[in-house]
Amino acid sequence: MNLLNLLCHRKPERSFFIKGHQFPVCARCTGFYTTIILYTVYAYFIPIVYTPEYVLLGVLLCVPAFLDGLTQFFELRESNNILRFITGLLGGIGLMIIVKFLKLIIIYYIL
Repeated sequence: MNLLNLLCHRKPERSFFIKGHQFPVCARCTGFYTTIILYTVYAYFIPIVYTPEYVLLGVLLCVPAFLDGLTQFFELRESNNILRFITGLLGGIGLMIIVKFLKLIIIYYIL
């Protein structure tokens, strides 16, 4: 089993290519991983206050990726790589907001 398959399905028709070489992850996961890395670096240097409104924004940012993936999964429509990438970018930001908020909750209330 290829370990990269744990990170993404890696379907060629849903991946970006550069000079004939397929990205190691699909377009949506490229967006997710890009903003996960960027948000982590940003949050390290810039203090962020995790208000309920900010966490709600994080949840709402995940909705486009969820809907795009769900409608594709049920073959209700076919997405394209640009849309997959954009929804992945938004979803990555939303996911990191939620993860960092949950980390703060765990540290404050459990530890």
